[in-house]
Amino acid sequence: MSSGFWYLGSTGGRGPRSATSRAAQYRIAGDGAARLAFAKDLVAAKLKNQRTLLRRNWRGAAEARDRALDRLRRLADRVAEAGSQASLLGLEGDGAAVYFRALPALFGERPSGLPAFRFDKRTRRPPADPVNACLSLSYALLTRAVATALEIAGLDPWAGLYHQDRPGRPALALDLMEPLRPIVADSAVLTALNQGEVTQDSFVTIGPGCNLTAAGRRAMIGAFERRMEQEATHPAFGYRLSMRRSLHVQARLLARWLRGEIPHYPPYVPR
Repeated sequence: MSSGFWYLGSTGGRGPRSATSRAAQYRIAGDGAARLAFAKDLVAAKLKNQRTLLRRNWRGAAEARDRALDRLRRLADRVAEAGSQASLLGLEGDGAAVYFRALPALFGERPSGLPAFRFDKRTRRPPADPVNACLSLSYALLTRAVATALEIAGLDPWAGLYHQDRPGRPALALDLMEPLRPIVADSAVLTALNQGEVTQDSFVTIGPGCNLTAAGRRAMIGAFERRMEQEATHPAFGYRLSMRRSLHVQARLLARWLRGEIPHYPPYVPR
């Protein structure tokens, strides 16, 4: 990754030994209706998972919690009505505004000796505060993990179906990771900050940007890797898998859908 936590690439083998899945991926990329249906499933799943993270970790007032949960539920229900990618992006943006506005309530009352972290809104390029710095690193780590899973499944992580293709942007990895951001990346950040693994001394601020120190990066990476090793019941199959293994299952499910072996791609949505 770059010093600003942009995913640049990974070392690895020579890639898949068959072009079948990639050929199917490129074919679906030219089908506007299939792309929109896929994107709608991703956005609905992301909104549901954002709602789940808020519900499980809320430490603030119950009334504010109920408003945020209800708003996210209504937005998820409206996704099915989206008739274009532009309207879908609008719903996703509305959900992000609700979610990140509610995020400070997940920190709540701080145990004695732990620093209080301020979070007003999601900022990037550069992140403006410690919480945003941790989110940026965690998202970069998740991008790397998802891109690797896609390559192993025989897919092209750079050719997206929802995110637009841009140089240096692993668009399909960003597609697949959208529903996983709250339950993997955001969850790791909450754990690191709420348990005091990352403290105020873990950051350095230069001008408008805030970045993690070397020790802070190690601590945040450790929290992320532990989250990836935690097991949960996979919603599609009903048996327990680590989150890392679940990424590979999701990549294989995506490849199967692209090849026409299953009727639709089931995003990861825990109960």
